[in-house]
Amino acid sequence: MVNPNKKSFAWLIENFSSLQSDKLYSAPVLISGFYWDLFTYPKGYKGGDSLVVSLAVTDGQSLPSEWARYVKFRLTIVNHLSHELSIHRETNIWFDEKAPGWGLSGMLPFAKLHDKDGGFLVNDELKIVAEIEALEVIGTLDESKDLLDKTCIDVNGFQVLPSQVEAVRGMFERHPDIAVEFRAKNQHLRTACMNFLLSLSEMLIKSLEEFSNEDLMEADIALTYLKDVGFKVDWLEKRLDQVKRT
Repeated sequence: MVNPNKKSFAWLIENFSSLQSDKLYSAPVLISGFYWDLFTYPKGYKGGDSLVVSLAVTDGQSLPSEWARYVKFRLTIVNHLSHELSIHRETNIWFDEKAPGWGLSGMLPFAKLHDKDGGFLVNDELKIVAEIEALEVIGTLDESKDLLDKTCIDVNGFQVLPSQVEAVRGMFERHPDIAVEFRAKNQHLRTACMNFLLSLSEMLIKSLEEFSNEDLMEADIALTYLKDVGFKVDWLEKRLDQVKRT
């Protein structure tokens, strides 16, 4: 039986090196009752030096208010020389009317992408594969909370996926005061903020040489947001300062 909430599709971008468009979209794909598309910036996002690929709900503005989807998505930049050389990135995130799209930055430096012997551009074609799994949550945020209660596990007052439990528990063990000033009561918002925190924490674990200027800029923005919502993230701030000094 076909699962309407789960689908994989490939996006083949022809003549990538000679594209004049600043922003490029894939064809929309129907998943979980919504149309989704990928988009990227062939010349870089705001002057960035690496490829950014984003996923978005195509028709978000025409949907009922307070719609939401909790989505697990995995993107692969295909290397035609070897599967092991392909670039994979995966995340779990909420999409809703206020945030209908999310991007994965720093997936592949342009220098490596355009390397004629690198294997990512063959006949000047770039192939991106998306694997998307969406949980259907249409209606109020209270209904979203009901779904979270059924699919997630409570860790220190935050509903997280089973695959995230170990990481969140470890974070609270190392930094027990991390959420003492976090005041949000809505479980949808609490989960979204925790996912944001996990994503930044995972990003800053990367090897120092893997960071682009665009990564550092986005990490600064993310860190400011986390502090604004009440998380105590001085340990992440120290890590980011360390990365900037290298």
